[in-house]
Amino acid sequence: MESIITIRNLSKTYSTGLLALNNINLDIHKGEIFALLGPNGAGKTTLISIICGIVTPGEGDVTVDKHDIVLNFRAARSMIGLVPQELSIATFESVLTTMNFSRGLFGKPSNPVYIESVLRDLSLWDKRDERIVNLSGGMKRRVLIAKALAHEPKILFLDEPTAGIDVEQRRGMWNMVRRLRDSGVTIILTTHYIEEAEEMADRIGVINDGQISVIEEKTVLMNKLGKKQLALTLQHPLKSLPDELAGYPLELSQDGEVLVFTFDVQKEHTGISELLRKLSQFGIDFKDLHSSQSSLEDIFVSLVRDKS
Repeated sequence: MESIITIRNLSKTYSTGLLALNNINLDIHKGEIFALLGPNGAGKTTLISIICGIVTPGEGDVTVDKHDIVLNFRAARSMIGLVPQELSIATFESVLTTMNFSRGLFGKPSNPVYIESVLRDLSLWDKRDERIVNLSGGMKRRVLIAKALAHEPKILFLDEPTAGIDVEQRRGMWNMVRRLRDSGVTIILTTHYIEEAEEMADRIGVINDGQISVIEEKTVLMNKLGKKQLALTLQHPLKSLPDELAGYPLELSQDGEVLVFTFDVQKEHTGISELLRKLSQFGIDFKDLHSSQSSLEDIFVSLVRDKS
C-alpha cells in the first residue's frame, strides 16, 4: 500500500537526557486508521509532535506525503490536522469564528458549506455562535476536532480525542472518523480506550519505552496473539489437578470449581476433544462450559509487560 507518512531511524533525546524515541521505523498507509497504543511516557506524544513539526527531531528522517518535515515544513504541515490531548483553545471566541480563523491560517478560501458539514457531523452546528468558554468539556473537545479539520487536511492526528466525552458522543465521533477515512483522510489515533482501537483501527502499533514493539493489522494481531479459553464449571470442586493432566494448559480456580483450558485458535487440532475424554476417564464431570477469546486489551497488556 502507498505510504503517506514515512519514518526512518527516528530518535529523540531531550536536553534532560531522556531518550523519548529510539530508532523508530514506521510507514502509515494512505487512507487507513492507524492506532498507536502505549502506556503513559511511552513516546506517543513525542512521535506525533515531531511529525506535526511541534518538536524538532533528533536523528532520522520523516516525510509527509513525500514532503520532508524539516526541509519542506510548510507543505508537510498543511497536510496535517492535529487534535492535541490538552484543551488549548481561544475560549472567548465563538465556535464559528475559531473554525474560520483556523482555515484562514492555512490560506484556505472561505467555504461555509464545508464548515457547516463539519460542525453538523460533530453536533456543534447549534452551538456555532456560542463562545467556547460557555461550552462543556466534551463540546470543547469536539471544537478542537472541528478546528483541526477546518483546512481540509489529508491526515488527522487524534491524541486521546474522546477523553471526557460520554459513550454516546464517543460512538458518534467514531462514525465521523470512519466517514473521514472513507473520504480518503488518513487517521492516526492514540487512545487509552482500548475498545476504541479495537472498534476503529485498521492497523495497530504498540510503542513502549520509545520503541515500536509491534506493528500489525488488527485482525492479524488478534489472531496471532489472541488466546481462546474454554471454561468448564465442574460438578464437584477439585482440590488440585490430577498429575495425569499436568501436560495440559489448564488452570484451576482458587475455589476448585472452574477449570480453564487455553488453546491456540490457529492450530488445526485444539486438543479440546482429547481433554474432554481425559476428564471423563478420571471421573471429572462438568455442568457448564463457555469459551472466550482475549481482547485487544489483553494483548496490549501482555505485550507491554513482556517488553518491560
